[in-house]
Amino acid sequence: MLSQPLKKLERDGRVERQVHPAVPPTVEYALTELGATLGGTVEQLAHWAESNMPAIEKARRC
Repeated sequence: MLSQPLKKLERDGRVERQVHPAVPPTVEYALTELGATLGGTVEQLAHWAESNMPAIEKARRC
């Protein structure tokens, strides 16, 4: 179900969608300038997740 989140990201201006006429049709997604501004935030979230992985795994086992 990747199509639904991609449609929402496109609607909000965070990604742009380009359809290439081919058989079968090819669709390409790219970050917009607005989407690229989230890079630092996503990087911080990934760092947090990596730093807290032992606690996350422990919580999942409970």
